Amino acid sequence: MATSRAHAANPARVHARIPANGAAGACKEVSMPIGGKERLAVAALALSAMLGAGVAPTFATSGPLDAADIKSIVGGKRIYLATPFGGEFPLNYRSGGVVDGDGEALGLGKMMAPTDKGRWWIDGNRLCQQWQEWYDGRAHCFTLTRTGDKSLRWLRDDGLAGTARIE
Repeated sequence: MATSRAHAANPARVHARIPANGAAGACKEVSMPIGGKERLAVAALALSAMLGAGVAPTFATSGPLDAADIKSIVGGKRIYLATPFGGEFPLNYRSGGVVDGDGEALGLGKMMAPTDKGRWWIDGNRLCQQWQEWYDGRAHCFTLTRTGDKSLRWLRDDGLAGTARIE
């Protein structure tokens, strides 16, 4: 399986999984910096290489999740957001509409309150959340797309995007 994605917090890097030495099912991950006009060229080159190797790229096969899917996938679960500095940021979406996060292990205490609590709800087909302190208490809503059995892609209402793992 070959996939390609731009890193949400660092759009000047592309990460890809490509076939490893022609072995069936074996892939290796590569990461390379890109910028400006090179983005399109790198994407075209990667797609060409994958197709030339007989590997079809894989993308999320479904569209955005609907309200019922969001509730069943997120409610009562711990979701780990991938961070640009290599770790994961855990958020606990409690079934009663409370969400809490703890970034102490990632060193967030140096930049902001390391832990916070807020509320989450579903508005249409979007997951919304509002923290007490983080983001100055502003509410944000997210469109979610499942990318695997235990993974999601999220797009925030202001255009910020990323990936997450479901536990």
